[in-house]
Amino acid sequence: MGAETEYTALFERQFIDGEWVPSSSADFIDVENPATFEHFARIPDGTVEDVDRAVDAARRALPAWKRTPLEERCALMELFLKHFQSMRNAVIGLEVKELGAPVTFAANAHCDYQYVRVASYIEAAGQVKLEEAFPASTVIREPVGVVGCITPWNYPLGQIVQKVVPALLMGNTVVLKPSQSTPLTACLMVEAFRRAGFPKGTINLISGRGSRAGARFAVHPKVAMISFTGSTEVGVTLAQQALAGVKRVSLELGGKSPCVWLPDVPDYAPAVPHLFNSILLNSGQTCTALSRLLVPKSRLAEVEALLVEHLSDYPVGDPADPKTKIGPVASKSQYETVKRYVELGVGEGARLLAGGVPEAPVKGWYVKPVIFTDVRNDMRIAREEIFGPVLCVIPYGTLDEAVELANDTPYGLNAMVYGASRAQACAVARRINAGNVYINDGPRDVYAPFGGYGASGIGREGGLYGLLEFTQLKALFDHSTF
Repeated sequence: MGAETEYTALFERQFIDGEWVPSSSADFIDVENPATFEHFARIPDGTVEDVDRAVDAARRALPAWKRTPLEERCALMELFLKHFQSMRNAVIGLEVKELGAPVTFAANAHCDYQYVRVASYIEAAGQVKLEEAFPASTVIREPVGVVGCITPWNYPLGQIVQKVVPALLMGNTVVLKPSQSTPLTACLMVEAFRRAGFPKGTINLISGRGSRAGARFAVHPKVAMISFTGSTEVGVTLAQQALAGVKRVSLELGGKSPCVWLPDVPDYAPAVPHLFNSILLNSGQTCTALSRLLVPKSRLAEVEALLVEHLSDYPVGDPADPKTKIGPVASKSQYETVKRYVELGVGEGARLLAGGVPEAPVKGWYVKPVIFTDVRNDMRIAREEIFGPVLCVIPYGTLDEAVELANDTPYGLNAMVYGASRAQACAVARRINAGNVYINDGPRDVYAPFGGYGASGIGREGGLYGLLEFTQLKALFDHSTF
């Protein structure tokens, strides 16, 4: 039995006001292993009453928590991190089971990288100026209040860390609603907060359906802010509902990100792993996935050969096998969505370079990587977020056309530019309308702001900017400041 079995009893409860308590509903939602179809756990089908109890607890805890010095909040967060790190084996085991993430990727991206993120927030908190003198005033940063955090299924811990940790550090109290599909590691995280001694009511967790429990956040009069990660469609609906109560809204939404290979590169082979890691790992279920590859028309055949050659470096299989790079997609719903888009791409006239319409599943929601070529940017497969291991190869003529194609999207979350001349690659990167642009093999920086333009969202996560997202400004005017 895995290390995660120690925490099984927590899964069927809500965490409200510092305690694991039963839901007001007697109904449960099964959690499925997408690699085996096994229903191996269940969570409460949370109710509006559950949300109200949690929000009330968070509201009661807010005055004392916001007065707690930042240094004390950071010390508690460091203790939380130690407890959370002690759960490493259980976290990895659950990410394999509830998401279908290959075990190596689960360890590196879904677990260890999240510990790094927590540590980066603690460090960045020391840079926040909570009070600043101006010529005729003093400006202070205060917490926003009770924050409702609604997180998606594709990075079950990553998106929670990006919201809950900075919100708490800045003195807010939190009610978390994780995805009903991948909710289990969230329970471990909240248990680590409990063991670290966070005051009752500062962090609460409500499991259940987003359409009921999550939607309640948007209209709850005691919730001051909504922080949501998910589809653009759902984000827009939540924002519209929240606006009726003039709530603060932070949205991290979808993407259809371009990867531009410049003509001056003598050999594109070194660029392939960066591309494939983005679009294939996590089975393409990544909002920042580089799903559109823009290449010079004159080198299309060369690129196609390279892509096919390196596809064998990404084997599909059992996520519990360390050799597996690509596991199943997360659910039947996601499998059917990807299948529909592959059929659509064929119907639109794109040419299949690799893969095809997924076969009927026998054991697991597996989708082998699909590469479409001869794609036009006006095709739906090039414009809509598929959220699966599906790559669209789009040829371009001039560099100006490449930039135009890269920017011809309602989204603006992520991009990559690969070129032999760093100066030229940087120049192209500056012309792309996206909140994040990678140049050649530039690494991710956890201290940098993360977020997008246009339909990709509102607000920023990560580092100092992610902390400031959960603060509001107050100007004090006093005669002594003149």
